[in-house]
Amino acid sequence: MTGIRSHTGRRTASWTVRQVLLSSRPLSWINTAFPFAAAYLVTTGRVDAVLVVGTVFFLVPYNLLMYGVNDVFDYESDLHNPRKGGAEGAMLDPALHRTVLVSGVVAAIPFLVALLFLTGASHPPAWLVLAVSLFAVVAYSVPGLRFKERPVLDSITSSTHFVSPAVFGLVLAGAAFTPGLVALLAAFFLWGMASHAFGAVQDVGPDREGGIESIATVLGAARTVRLAIMVWALSGLLMLVAGWPGALAGLLALPYIAAAWPWRSVSDADSEAANAGWKKFLWLNFFSGFVVTMLLVAWVAR
Repeated sequence: MTGIRSHTGRRTASWTVRQVLLSSRPLSWINTAFPFAAAYLVTTGRVDAVLVVGTVFFLVPYNLLMYGVNDVFDYESDLHNPRKGGAEGAMLDPALHRTVLVSGVVAAIPFLVALLFLTGASHPPAWLVLAVSLFAVVAYSVPGLRFKERPVLDSITSSTHFVSPAVFGLVLAGAAFTPGLVALLAAFFLWGMASHAFGAVQDVGPDREGGIESIATVLGAARTVRLAIMVWALSGLLMLVAGWPGALAGLLALPYIAAAWPWRSVSDADSEAANAGWKKFLWLNFFSGFVVTMLLVAWVAR
């Protein structure tokens, strides 16, 4: 009997770990780690402990906090969402909710302490940026704030999740915020807003059934897709201010616009079909990341 209990315990622990990791959206880890790593590395030109610790923090603990908290407090509405329960979001057993929340905090603290130790008290602006970033992570989902249920603010907050790691890396590295860099960050922010808005379209039905307001439930599916297309286009145009070779990154708006274009007239009743475009979006992020990496290499080599 002892052996059976031991085997069962190991299996249960393994299942718990898998569910906790699934709630952190492994497919999206790179979307927060890369902006920090690229911003810090390009600015300083060096690989050091701050780069390593910060990259690992934004790779896993940050996403566990962001998506884990979201999955816990969105559980009731996610029950109505057929796309939950996989790479696009875990359907967490309520018995795991406390474990996921505690895991997010416990995983983040050592990295935050290490970053504080490595940077000392010499970077208060950087820590202010990080505080805003972590506030946005929590405020998006927790009861009492629930920015995800405040149309437009939901897209702004979601974009903050992805842009703030880059800003943190830049401030930490002592970057000079030139007009070109500000334009690049603004373009990145608009890209994030457009991406969130388009992602919300596929959830119009489940969100309305769950009583959740979003930019897509308020504007309607078709108008939200068209808005996302316009914001992506504006994002691409802003990149022209970034100078050569950064301006080439403006072309990356085109595949996102192409992925959303077929759904520009989708009805609210058929909005779930936009998930096909969203799946393309997820893979486009890897392609875009590769292109941006090459452009960064070219920029450093100038």
